[in-house]
Amino acid sequence: MKTWLIILLLASSLQGWAYELADSMKLTLGEAIALAQQQSSDALAARHSLEAAEWSYKNFRANYLPAVSLSSSPSLNRQISSITQPDGTNVFVRQNQLSTDLSLNISQNISLTGGTVFMSNSLQRLDEFEQRTLGYNSIPVSLGYQQNLFGHNSLRWAKRTEPLRHSIARKQYAETMELVASRASTYFFMLASAQTNLEIARQNYAVSDTLLRYARRRYERGSITENEMLQLEVGKLTEETNRLNAEADVEDAMQSLRSYLGIKSQVALVVMTDTLIHDDMVDADEALAKALANNPDPEQLRLNVVESQSALSSAKANRGLKADLYMQFGLSQKGSTLKEAYASPLNQQYVSLSVSLPLLDWGRGKGQVRVAKSRLQLTQTQSEQAMQDFCLNVQKMVRQYNLQAYRVKIAYRTRETALRRYEVARWLYVQGRTSLLELNASISEKDNAQRAFINALQTYWSLYYGLRSLTLS
Repeated sequence: MKTWLIILLLASSLQGWAYELADSMKLTLGEAIALAQQQSSDALAARHSLEAAEWSYKNFRANYLPAVSLSSSPSLNRQISSITQPDGTNVFVRQNQLSTDLSLNISQNISLTGGTVFMSNSLQRLDEFEQRTLGYNSIPVSLGYQQNLFGHNSLRWAKRTEPLRHSIARKQYAETMELVASRASTYFFMLASAQTNLEIARQNYAVSDTLLRYARRRYERGSITENEMLQLEVGKLTEETNRLNAEADVEDAMQSLRSYLGIKSQVALVVMTDTLIHDDMVDADEALAKALANNPDPEQLRLNVVESQSALSSAKANRGLKADLYMQFGLSQKGSTLKEAYASPLNQQYVSLSVSLPLLDWGRGKGQVRVAKSRLQLTQTQSEQAMQDFCLNVQKMVRQYNLQAYRVKIAYRTRETALRRYEVARWLYVQGRTSLLELNASISEKDNAQRAFINALQTYWSLYYGLRSLTLS
């Protein structure tokens, strides 16, 4: 009888551990992370952000390359207009003319000065239909330069800020991919924990059912008390409730993982937890050096300071003297035929200088400079503190990660020991050599050890990908 009971108990236990869903998809942690980084909403949003940043950087670089444009603005004028005569009187004259033109323009921004040098070539034709005449005006070549003499040089400051933004965007994308892996591992182990609880509940229910049937036979023979039999019956009902709750938790965790991984079908997921972890200890100084070189946060802090310096430069430029210089030199000619319009071109020059000096602004310009200085000092202080916190956070993460690897090993040994203790306690109870209280204690220790091992693995991989998101290596 005892041999039959032991075989039945072992079969019930194996049946609980052999739980497997029909039409299921088995996933390892690496496969789940690969899916998340490929098709999760966070990964897709990160790729779109990176693409936008790449195009923004291309637009920035285009500002420092020559720009070539071809322009034309033809117009037809058929109306009666008021025309001022040489003696100052106005007369109404019927106008019937067609103006056509074509211009080729080349411009180049100069980041050193913030000005723009340009060259153009244009031809204009004017047809007077009332007088049946036509004329041409040609500008074979025209060179010019325009410059804000004391203004804020946005081109020069952009050379400092835009490369930083581009580098930050690339590093943020790599960081986001690691954070996606971390979040995927969280959902992965949520399902792993739920499935472990379900396996435990199914196993405990099968064992409690078998023990109850055995106890009833022993009770009929008078080997145990009614209280012990009733205790086993209550235990079976409790395990049945635990099993139902665990099944619901598995469905919820499975739905969350499917949703994050972007799996549209309702396929059942079975996660395969790997007990292997990285044995190498992480050196704190090496991790900090990689974090300072690869993480976007230090560059973002530097960008904040540079932007504040640019704002201060702009405030100083807007406070005082403002002057705009425009110069244009070239050749020009007119004629009734196209050949005459290009024969013996004449020199033409145009120079313009506009100056503005505020005489009374009631301290507005000075106040704007003071505000910009204060914001720069605040940004510098906040950046220094944030950098210190960043370094401390990296060192703290390294310590936690190294310690967690050791905790996983302890949790694994604890789980194996608790499983062995449970098998021994169950064997002894079947033989009547130990109490039900001792058996229940071994079951509780076994269950807690299994859950603790899964939790230790979840914490380990969360710290692992969290550290990767800091060092990006």
